[in-house]
Order: sequence, then structure tokens, then C-alpha cells
Amino acid sequence: MNRKVLRVIIPFLLAGSAGALAEPGKLTFHRAPKPLAKTAVTSDWPRFLGPADDATSPETGLLSSFGPGGPALVWEMEKGDSYTCPAIAGERLIHFDNVEDVDRVECRHPETGALQWQFTYPCKYRDRYGYGTGPRASPVIAGGKVYTLSANSLLHCLDLAGGKLVWMRDLGKDYEPGPFFFGHGPTPLVSEGKVIVPLGGPAGVAVAAFDATTGATVWETKHPWPASYASPFVKPLNGRPALLVFAGGDSDPPSGGLLRIDPKTGKLEDAFSWRSTKYESVNAASPVVVSGNRVMLSETYTEGGVLLEYGDDGKAKPVWKAPELKLHFMTPLLVDGHFYGFTGRNEPDAGLDCWDAATGERKWREEFFWRKELGGRNYGWGFFRGSLLRMEGRFLALGEMGTLAFLDLSPAGGKIACQADLFSATQSWTLPALSRGLLYVVQNQKDLVTGTPPRLLCYDFRAGEGGQ
Repeated sequence: MNRKVLRVIIPFLLAGSAGALAEPGKLTFHRAPKPLAKTAVTSDWPRFLGPADDATSPETGLLSSFGPGGPALVWEMEKGDSYTCPAIAGERLIHFDNVEDVDRVECRHPETGALQWQFTYPCKYRDRYGYGTGPRASPVIAGGKVYTLSANSLLHCLDLAGGKLVWMRDLGKDYEPGPFFFGHGPTPLVSEGKVIVPLGGPAGVAVAAFDATTGATVWETKHPWPASYASPFVKPLNGRPALLVFAGGDSDPPSGGLLRIDPKTGKLEDAFSWRSTKYESVNAASPVVVSGNRVMLSETYTEGGVLLEYGDDGKAKPVWKAPELKLHFMTPLLVDGHFYGFTGRNEPDAGLDCWDAATGERKWREEFFWRKELGGRNYGWGFFRGSLLRMEGRFLALGEMGTLAFLDLSPAGGKIACQADLFSATQSWTLPALSRGLLYVVQNQKDLVTGTPPRLLCYDFRAGEGGQ
């Protein structure tokens, strides 16, 4: 099928615009996806890490393999600066980025990429290390609303159906959060009618909750630890809901760790210190609840991993420590009592590890290193600091240079089942999203070979009636 380019120009008076304009992302439609199998189980992907906050999809009727060309590309959209994962609910996909100092929230049709609405506002941010200017926190869909947090701490609530502004909070003005190495980064949590945001800063408010309908402050948790880049969530611990916030970003001397908070009242129940002793470090991988009272934390610079056990008093004590369990920003998968995740601070020392969740013993490490020719030169290649997505009992990996692969992983070892280079671009750190048999992959930088600009790509992962 011939490719068709779709381009939409937004008129000056945007429904929902906050006074700044940004041209919509250029869309290229390639082909329609296969029909879903009649028996397929489907799901929304309403927030970063998926519907259960564990990088696992409940969907069925999906591809089990693909060739060296990768799965079929349905559509692609040129995007601006961002490290965000799209959020999908029903017939709406939300993408959040920045173009020339304007934050852009776009609602598109998940199967065609067609633009439904756009909301924009001025947002100028530069971090001290020269990374992208756009948002780090992914959009969240909940209760017919869209919630976004900008790199400079603007919290917006939009109507999902039409993109109208419902409310906005300038958290930079209200709380002076930070300072931040890379901007305000944790994805907000929407839970029980509240939008929960890690903060930090001179006001001494580590976390605050806002009414999801009005934006009014519901509660504030006072603690000196600064916000990190790990996304918070609520899970049952000791038989009752617990808000877990892995704090620890830009602070001198370095400080941070796991905050356990009552999600209804904001009462701080416990604070377990766990952060690198190096100043230039952050806590970025979300904690993993192992059982009814155990939680695993990991950081990459000095401390590594630790398994905590909460007593009936709600206080945490270490069960084991694993200094080499060094997850940088990937939240690991917990499968059959074992953690699987890409560890390592930089590309050369990164690899895929398997760890026993009960003992903290590393079962194996695999670097998955190979050679690749680019522009007539031969380079070392691999997944490096990649990400893992669990689907239909299988492991799907996206390498930070754009390699997509199914991996066969077990406590006995790991191997590549099939792989394809979707592109060759650095900083491909965003976890893919999966909804209704479509996989959404984010390319955050220009392709080193083709020069293709950053894109959001939609792939057909539907097996169809024939199972292929």
C-alpha cells in the first residue's frame, strides 16, 4: 500500500489552547492494522507502566514473533522534545511533548493517528546537562480527564473528550519544588479522586495531593527529601493501601529513600533511607511490591538494590542488600519470584540481569552484545540501558538505540528469540505502550543513519484470527 501523508493545521482559536500555538506533529499513515481476534483480550494503557503499574499488559491475541524488518508499521508522527510514554483509553491516545518552548498535548485516534484535539501553553525549560527541553512525566488518563505535569512544574487537568482546560496549578509558584537535575519528572498518580505529585523543595512538602476534579489541595506530606524521577503508586501492604513514593533527587548532601504514606490522609508512616552517596544521582526506578509486605528498591550509582519487609507497625527493615543490583531508571519485571531488568549506569557497563527475589542472589547476567555496521563503520551494539514489557507471558525488550526483541528469559538463562532494529537513535529510554493489540514506541532523538527526526511510532501487534 502506498504511504499517505496526513497533515492537519490547527486554527488560531484552539479549543483548549492556553494562549500558545504549536503546529501538530506531521503524521504519516502506512497501513490499517489487522482486525483483532474475536477471542482477544484488550486493555487501555492509561498511564506510564500500564494499567497495573508493573510494565505488564493483560492483553491476548498478540504476535509471538516478527522478522528482521520488525512488526508492521501502522502510522508514525514526528514529535518534539519529550521522554514521555503515550496514554491510551478507548478511542483516544494522548501524547505530550514540547516544540520551541511550547508544551503540546495532543489527542489522536489510536489506530489512525488522526488528530482529535490539541492543547498548548508556553513552557521554557533547560536542564543543566543539555538533555531535551520537553516533559519527563507522562500523561495520565483517569475519570474522563487528562493530567499532565510539565518539566517546570505546571500541573494541568484537561477534559479527555475535547481538550478543554478544567484546572491548572502552578506548583513551581505554590511549592518551589526541586531543584531538579533534569526537570520535574515523576508521572503523577491519580487515585481515589486525588492527583498525587512528589514535590520537595524549601517548603518542605515532599508529596501533595490535589482534588482530581477541582485542583484544590487535599493534603500535604511534610518531609525534607526532594522529588525523584520514580513514579509513585498505591499498593496494599500489611493488608491496607499504602502510597509508595521513592524520593531522592538533587540535594547536597544527597538524601532520599522510600516514603510510605497513607493515601487518604497524607500521613507519613515510614521513611527508609536509600539513595546514592554521589550528588549527581537520582532515584528513578519505581519500587516493586514483591508480596503483601515486601518491597524492592534499586539505584545504580552506589547502593544497588535492597528488599524491605514491613512489620505490622508499618516500619521497613532490610531483608537483603544486593550492591550489584543497579537499576538506573528501568522498573524491573517480577516474574515467578525473580526480577528481570537492565542494570548499569552507562551504556558500556549495562546488561540484563536475573535476580532471586527471595534471597537477593543474581542468577545470571547477559550483555547481549553484537556488531552493527553504520555508515561503513562497524560498531558495538546492544540493548544497553533498555526496557522490558511483559505481554502474554513473553518478554519484549526495547534497547536504548532502537532494537526491539522478544527475549526468552528464565532463571536458567536468557536468549534473543527474534529482533529488529526499528531505528538507530540514542536515548530511546521510554517504555513502549500496548493497547488493543497496537504497540507504541517512542524515538526520542534523530536517527543516526537516516536522519529521521524524533517520532511516535504505532506498530501492529495483533496476531489476527490466524494467530500470526
